[in-house]
Parts: sequence; structure tokens; C-alpha cells
Amino acid sequence: MKATYTKYILNFKRPSGTSRGVMTQKETWFLCLEEGSKKGIGECGILRGLSADDVPEYEDKLAWVCEHIHLGETELLDQLWDFPSIQFGLEQAFLSLNSQNPFALFPSDFLAKEIPIPINGLIWMGDENFMLSQLEEKLEAGFNCIKMKIGAIDFAQELSILDAIRSRFSSKEIELRVDANGAFTADRALEKLNTLAQYELHSIEQPIKPKQWQVLASLCKNTPLPIALDEELIGIFSVTEKEQLLQTIQPQFIILKPSLVGGYSGSTEWIQIAEKYGIGWWVTSALESNIGLNAIAQWTGTLDLKMPQGLGTGSLFTNNFEGPLEVSEGKLFYRSTKNWNTNLIDDLCI
Repeated sequence: MKATYTKYILNFKRPSGTSRGVMTQKETWFLCLEEGSKKGIGECGILRGLSADDVPEYEDKLAWVCEHIHLGETELLDQLWDFPSIQFGLEQAFLSLNSQNPFALFPSDFLAKEIPIPINGLIWMGDENFMLSQLEEKLEAGFNCIKMKIGAIDFAQELSILDAIRSRFSSKEIELRVDANGAFTADRALEKLNTLAQYELHSIEQPIKPKQWQVLASLCKNTPLPIALDEELIGIFSVTEKEQLLQTIQPQFIILKPSLVGGYSGSTEWIQIAEKYGIGWWVTSALESNIGLNAIAQWTGTLDLKMPQGLGTGSLFTNNFEGPLEVSEGKLFYRSTKNWNTNLIDDLCI
């Protein structure tokens, strides 16, 4: 078996803002396997400044994986515990290699019968007019679940946007999620949650910065609206730590980004522990290309889904790869009439 990797830069169609800053590009890496006439591909996607494996030796670790591919998937995954995005790329690559179709990773009705996955429409941060224009686009596209990034502009302006939405649509018509990306201070978080609650939100993601377990535990106990943990899960690798975190904080939801939490195996561990404690969950992409998004979506399509997922990021880039994924009426479809470029793996796996 031969393994190689290649770097790829994704370019945003328009600058995308969060409370951590504005992104115009996103780097990603493709891990390629070749055995005889068969080829497989997996995407290792990191988010600079956020991923636990955003370290100087990242590319060296990819090279090490390629040099030691003979160890096999299980042994390599064990040795990559602190490189969750490479774990995920490796899982994908082996599934791809061993599949008749290298882009068909998980049999499901999502894949075979075009049963769609409900998803949320994402509104990026910006000035009020920009955010409202995005909202109009999502509503026209048929979304009834909207996720809005908050925490970068004036809080009063963000409230006026929420007010504009709720003046037109009730919580039964449009489900609203907000994502603070840790923007609130610990001493003012509950006050802001009480203010936000009047807009009948589904949930708020990561209201304060991670690593403040006791503060978060208090917030989750006293919050007037459900709290979902996102960044809090990053860098928590062992089952013992995962259980300790959820036992301590007792959030209402957790959000799973496979590239950030150790791929399918790491995400599955989180789900099992969350369900043990009655904690809800949903799956979100981490700005992967359509190759990684496809890998996440197909796995998500095998799960018992109870709410819209966060898988609508494929249209963000000017140089993404065309394939069967299609967003329509607020749902993600895998269209059997559309095909991947047959030369795509050859082009990326140099």
C-alpha cells in the first residue's frame, strides 16, 4: 500500500466572520491511499487557531502517517490520538479505498434513496444590513432553521436582527440557533442569555470561552435557553475525560465536528456518553471541502437524527469540488444523477 498527502487552499466566495475573526481562505489536506488498482481519499481539515492539532509539526505528522501506512488503520488511529483531523482523514481514506465507489462510504437511505438530511442555514457575522440580506437568502432558499453567528458586532444590533426575524416569524415557523463562539464574558453571560431568551431561541452555542467548566455548569443549570457545547469538546480525547466533562457541565446539547473531535470513532464516543446522560446532539461540518463534507454527511445519514444538522457549508468556496451533494429547501441531498469528477482522486493524489 502506498500513501501520499497534498495541501489544498479553499477560497471563500466572500469573507466569513465569526467572533474569532474574518476568514478568506481555509487550508485543508488530502490523504491518499493506493493499493493495486484501487485508490482512496480522505480529508484532514484543520481550523487555524481552533483545532487541537493546529501545531507546527502537523505536516510532519502527515508525512509520518504515509511512511508508516503499513501499520494499518487501527494502530495508526491509536497513535494519532492528539491529531483528530488526521484520524478523521485516515478513517475516510480506508473506507474510500475499500469501497467499490471511492466516494460512497456508508450505505444508507441518504445515499441510495435520496432521503435528505434537514440542515440549518448559516448566517455569518457582519453589519446589520449584511446579516439581514443573508437571512433573506436563506428564507428564499426554503430554510426553516437558521443559525446566526453573534458576538462580533454590537449586541444591541444583534438583538435588533433577532427582533426583525421574530416580528415576521414565530418560533414554530422559524427555528433560531445562535453561536457566540465564546464571545461572552463569564460575568455577563447569564444576563445576555436572559435577554436572548425573549426571542424563543432553540439554543446558543458556546456562550463563553472553553475551559471554564464550573462557570459553564452554573450557566447550564440556570440558563433560560438551551446551551450547546462546541469548542468545549476540542482537545478532550479520552473517554474518561469526555464523561467527566459532560457529568460536570451537564449541557443541554453537544455539537460534533468530526474533524475536531477524532472522526467517526471520536464522535461516536461523544454521542454514546451524551445519550447516557440525556444530552442532545447534532453534527456539524468544520468548513471542509465537499470531499470531507460528503464523508460527514454520509455518516450522519446513518444516525438516528432528531433535529436539523449543520451540514450546509459546501457552497461557501469558489474552488470546491463538484459532486452529488445538493442543498434544496433547507435539506441536504445526495443526488444519484450527479457524479464526482472521475479524475478527482488522480488530480489530488499526486
